[in-house]
Amino acid sequence: MYKIRTYNKIAKEGINQFDQQQFSVSENEENVDALLLRSAKLKTDDIENTVKIIARAGAGVNNIPVDECSQKGIVVLNTPGANANAVKELVIAGLLMASRDISGAIIYAKTLKGENEQVPVLVEKNKSKFKGNELAGKKLGVIGLGAIGIMVANSASSLNMDVIGYDPYLSVKAAWEISRKIKRADKIDELFANCDYLTIHVPLIDVTKDMINAKALNKMKKGMKILNFSRGGLVNNSDILKAINSGQVKRYITDFPSDELLNIKGITCIPHLGASTNESEVNCAIMATRQLSEFLLYGNIVNSVNMPNCSVNRTSDYRITIVHQNNSDILANLAIVFSDEKINIINHSTHIKGEYAYTIFDTNNQVNEDILLKINKISGVLSTRLLK
Repeated sequence: MYKIRTYNKIAKEGINQFDQQQFSVSENEENVDALLLRSAKLKTDDIENTVKIIARAGAGVNNIPVDECSQKGIVVLNTPGANANAVKELVIAGLLMASRDISGAIIYAKTLKGENEQVPVLVEKNKSKFKGNELAGKKLGVIGLGAIGIMVANSASSLNMDVIGYDPYLSVKAAWEISRKIKRADKIDELFANCDYLTIHVPLIDVTKDMINAKALNKMKKGMKILNFSRGGLVNNSDILKAINSGQVKRYITDFPSDELLNIKGITCIPHLGASTNESEVNCAIMATRQLSEFLLYGNIVNSVNMPNCSVNRTSDYRITIVHQNNSDILANLAIVFSDEKINIINHSTHIKGEYAYTIFDTNNQVNEDILLKINKISGVLSTRLLK
Protein backbone atom coordinates (compact mmCIF):
# COMPACT_ATOMS: atom_id res chain seq x y z
CA MET A 1 0.00 0.00 0.00
CA TYR A 2 1.29 3.45 -0.93
CA LYS A 3 1.44 6.01 1.87
CA ILE A 4 0.77 9.71 1.23
CA ARG A 5 1.11 12.54 3.73
CA THR A 6 -1.04 15.61 3.18
CA TYR A 7 -0.41 19.20 4.20
CA ASN A 8 -3.11 21.89 4.37
CA LYS A 9 -6.71 20.87 3.91
CA ILE A 10 -7.01 18.97 0.65
CA ALA A 11 -10.53 18.92 -0.79
CA LYS A 12 -12.25 15.62 0.02
CA GLU A 13 -13.33 15.33 -3.62
CA GLY A 14 -9.65 14.92 -4.43
CA ILE A 15 -8.81 12.53 -1.59
CA ASN A 16 -11.75 10.37 -2.64
CA GLN A 17 -10.00 9.74 -5.96
CA PHE A 18 -7.53 7.45 -4.20
CA ASP A 19 -8.34 3.74 -4.11
CA GLN A 20 -8.51 2.94 -0.39
CA GLN A 21 -7.23 -0.57 -1.10
CA GLN A 22 -4.01 0.84 -2.58
CA PHE A 23 -3.41 4.13 -0.77
CA SER A 24 -3.22 5.29 2.84
CA VAL A 25 -3.65 9.06 3.02
CA SER A 26 -3.52 11.38 6.06
CA GLU A 27 -1.61 14.22 7.71
CA ASN A 28 0.10 11.77 10.06
CA GLU A 29 1.58 9.22 7.66
CA GLU A 30 5.25 8.37 8.16
CA ASN A 31 7.84 6.77 5.86
CA VAL A 32 5.70 7.98 2.98
CA ASP A 33 5.95 7.45 -0.74
CA ALA A 34 4.46 10.85 -1.62
CA LEU A 35 3.57 14.29 -0.28
CA LEU A 36 0.47 16.23 -1.26
CA LEU A 37 0.16 19.91 -0.36
CA ARG A 38 -1.25 23.28 -1.31
CA SER A 39 0.47 26.38 0.09
CA ALA A 40 2.38 24.87 3.03
CA LYS A 41 6.07 25.78 3.01
CA LEU A 42 7.91 22.51 2.59
CA LYS A 43 11.38 22.24 4.10
CA THR A 44 14.06 19.84 2.99
CA ASP A 45 13.93 18.17 6.43
CA ASP A 46 10.24 17.37 5.82
CA ILE A 47 11.14 15.07 2.94
CA GLU A 48 12.04 11.54 4.05
CA ASN A 49 14.31 9.33 2.01
CA THR A 50 11.27 7.22 1.12
CA VAL A 51 9.57 10.08 -0.78
CA LYS A 52 9.40 9.48 -4.52
CA ILE A 53 7.08 12.26 -5.59
CA ILE A 54 5.59 15.56 -4.36
CA ALA A 55 2.35 17.00 -5.74
CA ARG A 56 1.30 20.62 -5.38
CA ALA A 57 -2.45 21.20 -5.69
CA GLY A 58 -1.88 24.51 -7.46
CA ALA A 59 0.35 26.07 -10.08
CA GLY A 60 3.26 27.73 -8.25
CA VAL A 61 5.90 25.56 -6.59
CA ASN A 62 8.03 28.18 -4.86
CA ASN A 63 7.00 26.59 -1.53
CA ILE A 64 8.81 23.38 -2.50
CA PRO A 65 12.63 22.96 -2.61
CA VAL A 66 12.52 21.84 -6.24
CA ASP A 67 16.29 21.88 -6.87
CA GLU A 68 17.01 19.67 -3.88
CA CYS A 69 14.24 17.30 -4.96
CA SER A 70 15.68 17.06 -8.47
CA GLN A 71 19.11 16.16 -7.14
CA LYS A 72 17.53 13.30 -5.18
CA GLY A 73 15.47 12.07 -8.12
CA ILE A 74 12.17 13.15 -6.54
CA VAL A 75 9.49 14.12 -9.05
CA VAL A 76 7.61 17.38 -8.36
CA LEU A 77 4.17 17.87 -9.92
CA ASN A 78 1.78 20.82 -10.11
CA THR A 79 -1.73 21.30 -11.51
CA PRO A 80 -1.51 23.91 -14.29
CA GLY A 81 -4.85 25.23 -15.40
CA ALA A 82 -6.90 23.72 -12.58
CA ASN A 83 -7.26 27.10 -10.86
CA ALA A 84 -7.04 29.23 -14.00
CA ASN A 85 -10.66 30.32 -14.12
CA ALA A 86 -10.65 31.41 -10.47
CA VAL A 87 -7.55 33.56 -10.98
CA LYS A 88 -8.88 34.93 -14.27
CA GLU A 89 -12.07 36.13 -12.65
CA LEU A 90 -10.15 37.96 -9.91
CA VAL A 91 -7.87 39.56 -12.52
CA ILE A 92 -10.94 40.93 -14.29
CA ALA A 93 -12.10 42.31 -10.93
CA GLY A 94 -8.62 43.82 -10.56
CA LEU A 95 -8.95 45.55 -13.93
CA LEU A 96 -12.21 47.11 -12.76
CA MET A 97 -10.67 48.18 -9.45
CA ALA A 98 -7.73 49.72 -11.27
CA SER A 99 -10.10 51.64 -13.55
CA ARG A 100 -12.62 52.86 -11.00
CA ASP A 101 -11.84 53.39 -7.33
CA ILE A 102 -14.45 50.87 -6.25
CA SER A 103 -12.80 49.98 -2.95
CA GLY A 104 -12.24 53.64 -2.04
CA ALA A 105 -15.84 54.46 -2.88
CA ILE A 106 -17.14 51.63 -0.72
CA ILE A 107 -15.02 52.81 2.20
CA TYR A 108 -16.37 56.35 1.72
CA ALA A 109 -19.97 55.13 1.66
CA LYS A 110 -19.44 53.45 5.04
CA THR A 111 -18.46 56.81 6.56
CA LEU A 112 -21.94 58.16 5.81
CA LYS A 113 -23.58 55.98 8.44
CA GLY A 114 -25.65 58.20 10.75
CA GLU A 115 -26.10 61.03 8.23
CA ASN A 116 -29.70 59.86 7.78
CA GLU A 117 -31.54 61.86 5.09
CA GLN A 118 -28.27 63.57 4.08
CA VAL A 119 -26.81 60.31 2.73
CA PRO A 120 -28.22 60.73 -0.84
CA VAL A 121 -27.13 64.38 -0.86
CA LEU A 122 -23.57 63.58 0.22
CA VAL A 123 -23.36 60.71 -2.23
CA GLU A 124 -24.25 62.98 -5.16
CA LYS A 125 -21.94 65.72 -3.90
CA ASN A 126 -18.83 63.55 -3.53
CA LYS A 127 -19.17 60.75 -6.07
CA SER A 128 -17.03 62.69 -8.56
CA LYS A 129 -14.02 61.99 -6.33
CA PHE A 130 -14.22 58.37 -7.39
CA LYS A 131 -14.80 58.84 -11.10
CA GLY A 132 -12.76 56.49 -13.23
CA ASN A 133 -12.58 55.25 -16.79
CA GLU A 134 -14.07 52.39 -18.78
CA LEU A 135 -12.07 49.37 -19.94
CA ALA A 136 -13.47 49.36 -23.47
CA GLY A 137 -11.00 50.75 -25.97
CA LYS A 138 -8.03 50.63 -23.58
CA LYS A 139 -4.88 48.63 -24.27
CA LEU A 140 -4.02 45.68 -21.99
CA GLY A 141 -0.63 44.03 -22.06
CA VAL A 142 -0.51 40.40 -20.91
CA ILE A 143 2.91 39.04 -19.95
CA GLY A 144 2.78 35.25 -20.09
CA LEU A 145 0.27 33.34 -22.20
CA GLY A 146 -0.12 30.17 -20.21
CA ALA A 147 -3.44 28.79 -18.95
CA ILE A 148 -4.30 31.89 -16.90
CA GLY A 149 -2.81 34.49 -19.24
CA ILE A 150 -4.80 33.18 -22.19
CA MET A 151 -8.07 33.22 -20.26
CA VAL A 152 -7.39 36.78 -19.07
CA ALA A 153 -6.51 37.92 -22.61
CA ASN A 154 -9.63 36.36 -24.13
CA SER A 155 -11.94 37.71 -21.42
CA ALA A 156 -10.47 41.21 -21.63
CA SER A 157 -10.92 41.11 -25.40
CA SER A 158 -14.59 40.26 -24.91
CA LEU A 159 -14.82 43.45 -22.83
CA ASN A 160 -13.67 45.31 -25.96
CA MET A 161 -10.15 45.92 -24.69
CA ASP A 162 -7.31 46.00 -27.19
CA VAL A 163 -5.14 43.12 -25.91
CA ILE A 164 -1.45 42.57 -26.66
CA GLY A 165 0.25 39.39 -25.42
CA TYR A 166 3.92 38.64 -24.87
CA ASP A 167 5.30 35.14 -24.39
CA PRO A 168 8.52 34.03 -26.09
CA TYR A 169 7.80 30.41 -25.07
CA LEU A 170 4.23 30.20 -26.35
CA SER A 171 3.25 26.58 -26.93
CA VAL A 172 1.37 25.34 -29.97
CA LYS A 173 -1.49 24.18 -27.72
CA ALA A 174 -1.72 27.63 -26.14
CA ALA A 175 -1.64 29.33 -29.53
CA TRP A 176 -4.75 27.43 -30.58
CA GLU A 177 -6.63 28.70 -27.51
CA ILE A 178 -5.91 32.40 -28.03
CA SER A 179 -8.60 34.55 -29.64
CA ARG A 180 -7.62 35.79 -33.08
CA LYS A 181 -8.28 39.30 -31.75
CA ILE A 182 -5.23 39.12 -29.49
CA LYS A 183 -2.15 40.79 -30.92
CA ARG A 184 1.27 39.36 -30.17
CA ALA A 185 4.31 41.44 -29.26
CA ASP A 186 7.81 40.30 -30.21
CA LYS A 187 9.40 42.29 -27.39
CA ILE A 188 8.17 43.04 -23.89
CA ASP A 189 9.07 46.72 -24.35
CA GLU A 190 6.18 46.98 -26.84
CA LEU A 191 3.79 46.36 -23.96
CA PHE A 192 5.53 48.90 -21.72
CA ALA A 193 5.40 51.67 -24.32
CA ASN A 194 1.89 51.19 -25.68
CA CYS A 195 -0.39 49.71 -23.03
CA ASP A 196 -2.64 51.40 -20.47
CA TYR A 197 -2.78 48.27 -18.30
CA LEU A 198 -0.28 45.49 -17.64
CA THR A 199 -1.01 42.09 -16.08
CA ILE A 200 1.67 39.53 -15.24
CA HIS A 201 1.22 35.76 -15.54
CA VAL A 202 4.62 34.08 -15.33
CA PRO A 203 6.20 31.83 -12.68
CA LEU A 204 8.63 33.24 -10.11
CA ILE A 205 12.06 31.92 -11.05
CA ASP A 206 15.52 33.46 -11.08
CA VAL A 207 15.09 35.14 -14.47
CA THR A 208 11.67 36.62 -13.63
CA LYS A 209 12.38 37.85 -10.10
CA ASP A 210 11.98 41.65 -9.97
CA MET A 211 11.20 41.70 -13.70
CA ILE A 212 9.07 44.79 -13.06
CA ASN A 213 11.78 47.06 -11.69
CA ALA A 214 12.84 50.68 -12.05
CA LYS A 215 14.28 50.10 -15.52
CA ALA A 216 11.07 48.48 -16.78
CA LEU A 217 8.82 51.01 -15.04
CA ASN A 218 10.64 53.93 -16.66
CA LYS A 219 9.89 52.46 -20.09
CA MET A 220 6.17 52.35 -19.41
CA LYS A 221 3.51 54.71 -20.58
CA LYS A 222 2.95 57.32 -17.86
CA GLY A 223 -0.09 56.50 -15.75
CA MET A 224 0.23 52.73 -16.29
CA LYS A 225 -1.99 50.46 -14.20
CA ILE A 226 -0.29 47.22 -13.16
CA LEU A 227 -1.85 44.00 -11.93
CA ASN A 228 0.09 41.20 -10.26
CA PHE A 229 -1.85 38.03 -9.48
CA SER A 230 1.09 35.65 -10.09
CA ARG A 231 3.78 36.08 -7.41
CA GLY A 232 4.86 39.01 -5.27
CA GLY A 233 8.55 38.69 -6.16
CA LEU A 234 7.88 39.51 -9.82
CA VAL A 235 7.52 43.20 -8.94
CA ASN A 236 10.17 45.10 -6.98
CA ASN A 237 8.28 46.69 -4.10
CA SER A 238 10.70 49.56 -3.59
CA ASP A 239 10.61 50.49 -7.28
CA ILE A 240 6.82 50.26 -7.56
CA LEU A 241 6.44 52.57 -4.55
CA LYS A 242 8.65 55.16 -6.22
CA ALA A 243 6.71 54.82 -9.48
CA ILE A 244 3.40 55.31 -7.64
CA ASN A 245 4.72 58.37 -5.81
CA SER A 246 6.01 59.93 -9.04
CA GLY A 247 2.82 59.23 -10.98
CA GLN A 248 4.58 56.98 -13.47
CA VAL A 249 2.25 54.20 -12.28
CA LYS A 250 -1.28 55.25 -11.39
CA ARG A 251 -2.54 52.04 -9.79
CA TYR A 252 -0.95 48.82 -8.59
CA ILE A 253 -3.27 45.92 -7.77
CA THR A 254 -1.54 42.96 -6.14
CA ASP A 255 -2.68 39.67 -4.64
CA PHE A 256 0.48 39.58 -2.51
CA PRO A 257 0.42 42.10 0.37
CA SER A 258 3.58 43.12 2.19
CA ASP A 259 4.00 45.63 4.97
CA GLU A 260 5.49 48.38 2.80
CA LEU A 261 2.62 48.20 0.30
CA LEU A 262 -0.25 48.48 2.79
CA ASN A 263 -2.23 51.71 3.19
CA ILE A 264 -0.49 53.39 0.25
CA LYS A 265 -2.65 55.56 -2.01
CA GLY A 266 -2.76 54.03 -5.47
CA ILE A 267 -1.98 50.51 -4.24
CA THR A 268 -4.66 47.90 -3.57
CA CYS A 269 -3.58 44.75 -1.75
CA ILE A 270 -5.76 41.65 -1.91
CA PRO A 271 -4.97 38.81 0.57
CA HIS A 272 -3.92 36.15 -1.98
CA LEU A 273 -7.43 35.24 -3.08
CA GLY A 274 -6.55 34.28 -6.66
CA ALA A 275 -7.28 30.57 -6.38
CA SER A 276 -9.43 30.76 -3.25
CA THR A 277 -12.68 29.40 -4.57
CA ASN A 278 -14.38 26.13 -3.71
CA GLU A 279 -14.30 25.11 -7.35
CA SER A 280 -10.60 25.82 -7.73
CA GLU A 281 -9.61 23.85 -4.63
CA VAL A 282 -11.64 20.87 -5.79
CA ASN A 283 -10.23 21.02 -9.35
CA CYS A 284 -6.65 21.24 -8.08
CA ALA A 285 -7.12 18.41 -5.58
CA ILE A 286 -8.65 16.06 -8.15
CA MET A 287 -5.96 16.81 -10.71
CA ALA A 288 -3.14 16.35 -8.17
CA THR A 289 -4.45 13.06 -6.80
CA ARG A 290 -5.00 11.59 -10.25
CA GLN A 291 -1.46 12.50 -11.25
CA LEU A 292 -0.07 10.99 -8.03
CA SER A 293 -1.98 7.77 -8.67
CA GLU A 294 -0.73 7.62 -12.25
CA PHE A 295 2.87 7.85 -11.07
CA LEU A 296 2.70 5.56 -8.05
CA LEU A 297 0.68 2.83 -9.77
CA TYR A 298 2.06 2.99 -13.30
CA GLY A 299 5.24 5.07 -13.21
CA ASN A 300 3.85 7.71 -15.59
CA ILE A 301 4.74 11.37 -15.05
CA VAL A 302 2.19 14.08 -15.87
CA ASN A 303 2.74 17.83 -15.31
CA SER A 304 6.15 17.66 -13.67
CA VAL A 305 8.01 20.92 -13.12
CA ASN A 306 11.44 19.33 -12.69
CA MET A 307 11.37 16.07 -14.65
CA PRO A 308 10.22 15.21 -18.18
CA ASN A 309 6.62 14.17 -18.65
CA CYS A 310 6.47 10.55 -19.70
CA SER A 311 3.42 8.31 -20.11
CA VAL A 312 3.77 4.81 -21.55
CA ASN A 313 1.15 2.05 -21.66
CA ARG A 314 2.38 -1.06 -19.88
CA THR A 315 3.37 -3.93 -22.13
CA SER A 316 4.33 -6.45 -19.41
CA ASP A 317 3.77 -7.31 -15.76
CA TYR A 318 7.14 -5.86 -14.75
CA ARG A 319 8.19 -2.23 -15.00
CA ILE A 320 11.32 -0.38 -13.85
CA THR A 321 11.44 3.42 -13.77
CA ILE A 322 14.67 5.36 -13.42
CA VAL A 323 15.31 9.05 -12.79
CA HIS A 324 18.80 9.91 -13.98
CA GLN A 325 21.01 12.63 -15.33
CA ASN A 326 20.84 13.42 -19.02
CA ASN A 327 23.87 11.38 -19.99
CA SER A 328 23.95 8.84 -22.84
CA ASP A 329 26.53 6.73 -20.98
CA ILE A 330 23.89 5.89 -18.36
CA LEU A 331 21.67 4.14 -20.89
CA ALA A 332 24.68 2.20 -22.18
CA ASN A 333 25.56 1.11 -18.64
CA LEU A 334 21.95 0.12 -17.99
CA ALA A 335 22.01 -2.06 -21.11
CA ILE A 336 25.10 -3.82 -19.77
CA VAL A 337 23.40 -4.57 -16.43
CA PHE A 338 20.29 -5.95 -18.14
CA SER A 339 22.40 -8.05 -20.49
CA ASP A 340 24.53 -9.47 -17.66
CA GLU A 341 21.42 -10.33 -15.66
CA LYS A 342 19.65 -11.75 -18.72
CA ILE A 343 16.77 -9.27 -18.37
CA ASN A 344 14.77 -9.10 -21.59
CA ILE A 345 13.51 -5.58 -22.38
CA ILE A 346 10.15 -5.64 -24.13
CA ASN A 347 9.73 -1.89 -24.37
CA HIS A 348 11.47 1.22 -23.12
CA SER A 349 11.09 4.98 -23.39
CA THR A 350 13.41 7.80 -22.34
CA HIS A 351 12.30 11.41 -22.03
CA ILE A 352 14.58 14.37 -21.32
CA LYS A 353 14.12 17.72 -19.61
CA GLY A 354 17.22 19.86 -19.30
CA GLU A 355 19.86 18.05 -17.27
CA TYR A 356 17.48 15.30 -16.13
CA ALA A 357 15.98 12.26 -17.83
CA TYR A 358 13.36 9.65 -17.03
CA THR A 359 13.38 6.13 -18.44
CA ILE A 360 10.71 3.44 -18.29
CA PHE A 361 11.59 -0.20 -18.97
CA ASP A 362 9.04 -2.98 -19.37
CA THR A 363 10.57 -6.45 -19.00
CA ASN A 364 9.28 -9.97 -19.49
CA ASN A 365 10.98 -11.28 -16.37
CA GLN A 366 11.11 -10.04 -12.81
CA VAL A 367 13.87 -7.74 -11.60
CA ASN A 368 15.00 -8.40 -8.05
CA GLU A 369 16.40 -6.00 -5.45
CA ASP A 370 20.00 -7.05 -6.17
CA ILE A 371 19.65 -5.86 -9.74
CA LEU A 372 18.17 -2.57 -8.54
CA LEU A 373 21.20 -2.10 -6.31
CA LYS A 374 23.47 -2.52 -9.33
CA ILE A 375 21.43 0.03 -11.25
CA ASN A 376 21.57 2.50 -8.35
CA LYS A 377 25.37 2.24 -8.33
CA ILE A 378 25.59 3.55 -11.90
CA SER A 379 26.95 7.09 -11.82
CA GLY A 380 24.19 9.57 -12.63
CA VAL A 381 21.29 7.37 -11.56
CA LEU A 382 19.27 9.34 -9.00
CA SER A 383 16.37 7.05 -8.11
CA THR A 384 14.77 3.80 -9.22
CA ARG A 385 11.41 2.09 -8.76
CA LEU A 386 10.24 -1.43 -9.39
CA LEU A 387 6.55 -1.81 -10.25
CA LYS A 388 4.93 -5.22 -10.30
